[in-house]
Amino acid sequence: MDINPTDPKTDLNKPELYINRDLSLLEFNKRVLAQAKNTSVPLLERLNYLCISCSNLDEFFEVRVASIIEMASIDPNAISADGTTPQEQLAKIGVHAQELVADQYVVLNEILIPELAKENIRFIRRKEWTKAQHQWLTHYFNEELLPILTPVGLDSAHPFPRILNKSLNFIVSLTGKDAFGRNSGRAVLQAPRGLPRVIQLPPEETKSGPHDFVFLSSIIHEFINELFTGMNVTGCYQFRVTRNSDFFVDDDAIDDLLLAVQGELAMRNYGDEVRLEIDANCPEDKVSFLLERFRLSRDRLFLVNGPVNLNRLQEVNDLLDRPELKFQPFKPSIPPQLAKDKDIFAAIRKNDILLHHPFESFSPVVEFLRQAADDPDVLVIKQTLYRTGAESPIVAALIKAARAGKVVTVVIELRARFDEKANIDLASKLQEAAVHVVYGVVGYKTHAKMCLVLRREGKDLRNYVHLGTGNYHPRTAQIYTDYGLFSCDKELGEDVRRVFAQLTSLGKVTKLNKLLQSPFTLHKGLLEKIERESNHAKNGKAAKIIIQVNAIVEEQLIQALYRASQAGVEIKLIVRGICCLRPGVPGVSENIEVRAVIGRFLEHARIYVFANDGHQEVFASSADLMSRNMFKRVEVCFPIESKRLAARILHDLNLYLQDNSQVWFLQPDGSYRQLPRNGGEKTVQAQTLLLCELQA
Repeated sequence: MDINPTDPKTDLNKPELYINRDLSLLEFNKRVLAQAKNTSVPLLERLNYLCISCSNLDEFFEVRVASIIEMASIDPNAISADGTTPQEQLAKIGVHAQELVADQYVVLNEILIPELAKENIRFIRRKEWTKAQHQWLTHYFNEELLPILTPVGLDSAHPFPRILNKSLNFIVSLTGKDAFGRNSGRAVLQAPRGLPRVIQLPPEETKSGPHDFVFLSSIIHEFINELFTGMNVTGCYQFRVTRNSDFFVDDDAIDDLLLAVQGELAMRNYGDEVRLEIDANCPEDKVSFLLERFRLSRDRLFLVNGPVNLNRLQEVNDLLDRPELKFQPFKPSIPPQLAKDKDIFAAIRKNDILLHHPFESFSPVVEFLRQAADDPDVLVIKQTLYRTGAESPIVAALIKAARAGKVVTVVIELRARFDEKANIDLASKLQEAAVHVVYGVVGYKTHAKMCLVLRREGKDLRNYVHLGTGNYHPRTAQIYTDYGLFSCDKELGEDVRRVFAQLTSLGKVTKLNKLLQSPFTLHKGLLEKIERESNHAKNGKAAKIIIQVNAIVEEQLIQALYRASQAGVEIKLIVRGICCLRPGVPGVSENIEVRAVIGRFLEHARIYVFANDGHQEVFASSADLMSRNMFKRVEVCFPIESKRLAARILHDLNLYLQDNSQVWFLQPDGSYRQLPRNGGEKTVQAQTLLLCELQA
């Protein structure tokens, strides 16, 4: 790397100082897949990690690869921070993605299926079906599949059908003629999305083992002739196409954001093709035929050794009651102050309360809103919703409050990717209950996690707030690590009120007392705090930065961290996913360490810690260090002012910094490595320790 470590004026814009964000995201998926190989993880959870790596890769192609393809057509000479053009990025992505997919099928076929078989969980191939199994599957095909499968013979009257995004399909080759004397030699069969992809064989009817399964694709392959009476099927091969699933809403031409999003959603399943997966046994002529039909080049083709939709194997987990092969259940704890005081408002008045999910329960957040809905002294409730889930108790409480005559305002982000339809339905449901629903600010996603309750107490009005790093989603709060803060601090409450006023009304930016907010003050505020640490280090004062986020991409913040490292600031970064910052570069980033923790729970919290010469500051936020979070979203970053709560967060972070079991270290070349433990070194697993400390 052409960096002069003695030159204080090193150009921090040099491409070699940046890791490509999309290759970094593929590295994250490699770490997820590594959990499927990890023998210390329960077996069915390992299968789940395989499925997650596959669904992550689907989204990667639907969104990231699709956007690069678009950029290649719009501006082929555009240069990313790492110095590559869109076409160069696509070429590199192709190589790494092919390696990842090949590894996924090795994990399935050579590791997980044999190990599952040892536990009497078997996937029975067609050649292995017994007579009893074949008889039962024949009946299953005739009764459950035959009536709903609709093959399309390809000829001038039946053009190649429009294939649904990520659906299971078959290209079929035929000989002979049908009743009308037709045969083009080919047909396409689309499997309805509602069909299960794995079917459990009933032991009592098939004399099978207790946990024997058959792939839907195997059943269709076996009985495909039944769909073409009087003709001969000479070949049947699975394929699946992935489409561009991001959508564009012209912010300058929107009259009604709800209608605009609804219009785009209708087209999501039929966006441009970006990837084609085909059974590896498919003959070359049919591979070429499909590539031509989808207008895809060879570098977008993936020949796979098994089902083309591995993520649907998650169905197996739901069908099996094998607790010994899954993570041990746990009961999240309730903070002592909430367990003792059933009046949540009284508890908050005594002290700020910090929740750390999933180790601590999300139920106090739901209870906060339930009590607000029932409390006659509560006048107003304001809430942001980004992702919340179907039949949410949060939504039920908001509806109850509105029906009780309280003023309830909900800011719903309609463009929360892949939750758009659910949020449209949610908006309608809330509006029917007389909730005032708004969609935030056109051009800016509302990603902030805020709830404000205005309560009359004697002659005064008091604001109670909940601020979080994660969504108001009870289910994801069980599997994502996040922090939430309850407070009735006057200045903090006024800040939250002002941010809601921005989202629901019109007016100039108002100065906030304690919150940093994007797109106005968050980016500048973080830059200033990083620069302050640099100045402390230069002056020989205590200087240290700890940041825990999902992603680090934004160039100005990366450069600020580089300058801080050059000044001698010790920088510890805990980054779950993408990291474009390159650590360990002499003269630039040798004081920066980047680690990622992959465990039972998805790391999702965003925490910023600045030593500040002994006057330490701790912030929590909904925002990652990405351009979109800084400039194209409404985010909040809130201080943890209680010394007790700040110390608790630092304790948690130190566990992650001591983790030697689930941690991966980012190398200067962009790869990640797990470092071997020293002999006799005590195992430290941060998530497990937090479970032990906080579990009820």
